[in-house]
Amino acid sequence: MPDLPIPPTPEPPGTTRRSLAVWTLAALGAGAIGAAGWRLYRDQPFAPGPKRLPALDYPIIDGRRIGPQDLAGRVTLVQFWATTCAVCVAEMPELMALHARYRDRGFELLAIAMPYDRPDRVLEFARRRALPFPVALDPMGAAVAAWGGVQGTPATWLVGPDGRIRAHWLGAPNLSVVSARIEVLLATRSG
Repeated sequence: MPDLPIPPTPEPPGTTRRSLAVWTLAALGAGAIGAAGWRLYRDQPFAPGPKRLPALDYPIIDGRRIGPQDLAGRVTLVQFWATTCAVCVAEMPELMALHARYRDRGFELLAIAMPYDRPDRVLEFARRRALPFPVALDPMGAAVAAWGGVQGTPATWLVGPDGRIRAHWLGAPNLSVVSARIEVLLATRSG
């Protein structure tokens, strides 16, 4: 018996090869635009968040609590992070250097672990890396809520000595830009 030709697979109604090609190109284009958009967006401010440092006490892994009264008059960088966030982990040495450079001039860095991050992992990470700045736990999500619902990590806010939010970033901020802004705020603090 001779081989019969295999009939083409019927396409769903309303679908043509041309429309499939258009959708494929659109998806590829959206992916490329999305990737380019992320590169452009990652160092840019994002919309959510408070206008001032929230009136909240943060439970620090060493047993202390840090609140607005402890940060008053200081330039503070608040960063939400996670041990499972590769970008967060990669930038920790730079944050440690930033903290060391400015801590004696009225600067504080507060790292707040995301609620989904297990406390034992946060404690082990901070111990193993010898993080020199306060690391807070947020198991119930109170800090995430107070900061406007953190959508991703790292999410970073720069707070002036007056408690006003001066800048915020989603993704790894350009730390030379952050450093320059810290310098300006420290100069206004002492001036």
